[in-house]
Amino acid sequence: MAEDTKDRTIRIGTRGSKLALWQAEATAEKLQAAGLKTELVIISTKGDQILDKSLAKIGSKGVFTEELEVSLREGEVEIAVHSAKDVQSSIPADLELVAFMEREQVNDVILSFDPNFKLERESNAVIGTSSTRRRALLKKYYPGVTTAESRGNLQTRLRKLEEKQFDALMLAYAGVVRMGYDHLIVHTFPEYEFVPAAGQGSVAIECARNLEPELKKAIKQALNHTDTHLCLLAERGFLRTMEGGCSIPSFALATLVEEGISITGGLISLDGQTLLQESLTGPTVMAEELGEQLALSILGQGGDEILRSIKAHRDEA
Repeated sequence: MAEDTKDRTIRIGTRGSKLALWQAEATAEKLQAAGLKTELVIISTKGDQILDKSLAKIGSKGVFTEELEVSLREGEVEIAVHSAKDVQSSIPADLELVAFMEREQVNDVILSFDPNFKLERESNAVIGTSSTRRRALLKKYYPGVTTAESRGNLQTRLRKLEEKQFDALMLAYAGVVRMGYDHLIVHTFPEYEFVPAAGQGSVAIECARNLEPELKKAIKQALNHTDTHLCLLAERGFLRTMEGGCSIPSFALATLVEEGISITGGLISLDGQTLLQESLTGPTVMAEELGEQLALSILGQGGDEILRSIKAHRDEA
C-alpha cells in the first residue's frame, strides 16, 4: 500500500440508524485492520425523514442512498455504506459499487414477543412489514394474514410490536441478528419459497468513480468478499433488467454451485395470485448475464404485465 494512501483518513458516509451504524463500524474495523484510518460521517436520507408514507408512495429510487451519493460527489466522504438491497438498480455513471462485504444468512424471519407464536397456513395474524415483496408472498402462502405498514428503524418497529400494533414483525434475518434480536425469531421462511430481495444480507460499498485508483484498490482489497460479489453481480443484473426498486415485488438469490453460479428469481403480483419464478445456472464469468437472462425470461412469461399493473395501481394511489 502506498504511504500516502496509508496516511489518508477514509471518511465513511452512513445513515444514522443503529443498524446502519453497525454496518459502518464493521466496515471501519476491516479498513483499520488493513492499516487504513477511518472516520464516520452520519447523513440523514429521505427514507429516514419520511416515516408516515410507504416506500412505494415516496418513490423508492435512491430513497436510502441519494443524500449519501451527493456527499460522495462533493468529496465530503470517500465511501458510502449501504444495505445492498437498498441500492437502486442502476448506479449513476459518476459513481460505482467498489465492494460487497461477506453476506449474512439471507432468509426472511418472523419476530414476536410471544415465544408460542406460530405462523401456519391458516393463520389470521396481523404482521408488520414495509416490504411490497413480503406482503405479496404472505398473501400467496398465508391468505388469512393481514399486513400492516411498519416503517422506521428496527427499534421503532419493535416498539410498535410491543404496543401490539401487530402480532408479529417480518424482517430480514441479517438485520435482526446484527442488532442482537435473534432471540425473538419464531419463524424462518425457506429461502426458495420466500426468495429474498436482490442483495439481502450484504453490505454494499459505493465510491466516486474518480476516487484515486490506489485508494480504491486498497478499499476493495480490505472489504470485498469475492463469492458475495459474484452472487450480487447476478442478482443486480436481474434487478437492473427488471427495472425494479424496493417498491417492486421482485426477488433474486444467487449461490455458488459446483457448475458455477445458480440464480433463482422472479416477480409476484401485488395480490399474491400470480407468481413467476425460475432458476438458471452457468459459469461464474456469466454471473451478470445470467441475471439479465433470467429477468428477460420472467418479463416474457407475463412479468411485463405484472409490472404494468403495479405501475397503474401506483398511479391511481
